Amino acid sequence: MKTSILAALLLTAAVLPAAAQSGPTPQEQMACRGDASKFCSEHIGKPPEMNACLRENKTKLSDGCRKVVESHGG
Repeated sequence: MKTSILAALLLTAAVLPAAAQSGPTPQEQMACRGDASKFCSEHIGKPPEMNACLRENKTKLSDGCRKVVESHGG
């Protein structure tokens, strides 16, 4: 019994961070495509840098992209 509880806790701990770091949906990518090209083109293909760039430029983003950035903690 203790082994199965421990296994369940370890599995949960491994899955939650992966889910929290999941990338943007295709719809979210489309909402930010123009802004990403305009403000952060040097970071295309580098998700962590792109996310940071979009957060830094949040006040300049289109409404749709700003909502995406805010929904991901930016």
